Amino acid sequence: MAELYRPSLEDAEAICRQAGARLTRLRRQVMALLLAADGPVTAYELLDQLRAERSATPAGVYRSLDFLLAHGLAHRLDSRKAFVACAHPDHPHVSQFLICRRCGTAVEVEDDRISSVVGEWSRKLGFEVEAESLEVSGSCSSCRTGRAASEASSQP
Repeated sequence: MAELYRPSLEDAEAICRQAGARLTRLRRQVMALLLAADGPVTAYELLDQLRAERSATPAGVYRSLDFLLAHGLAHRLDSRKAFVACAHPDHPHVSQFLICRRCGTAVEVEDDRISSVVGEWSRKLGFEVEAESLEVSGSCSSCRTGRAASEASSQP
């Protein structure tokens, strides 16, 4: 798979400054953990990681996540009840994710055609969209390759 762009903590700080918002110490730490994560992370996993370094509360973590979501710096994956850093925090967009059921990897993609179709159908049906997120589950190429190799080695 092609190397994907990963935003930095400095990108997050610049976005907050531009919005007139403040990336507090806790928000910064939560953002750093999301950026460093290999996949989606639950709020309580973040809390456990934060407690290793400092005292943190569930309310503080959730408030920080709400801030990051509101500023487009993170996304919530409803199917996993977990969070990921936004791959494209520099502009507003509808989040679309490919999520591997085996390893949990979540890759954010951005395709305006999907949003266009949702908007078209919403208008036709008189449906008011309040939130839009698309999560597609399946198997990533690494897991499929690993599965194929393990299946081949178990053949007589």
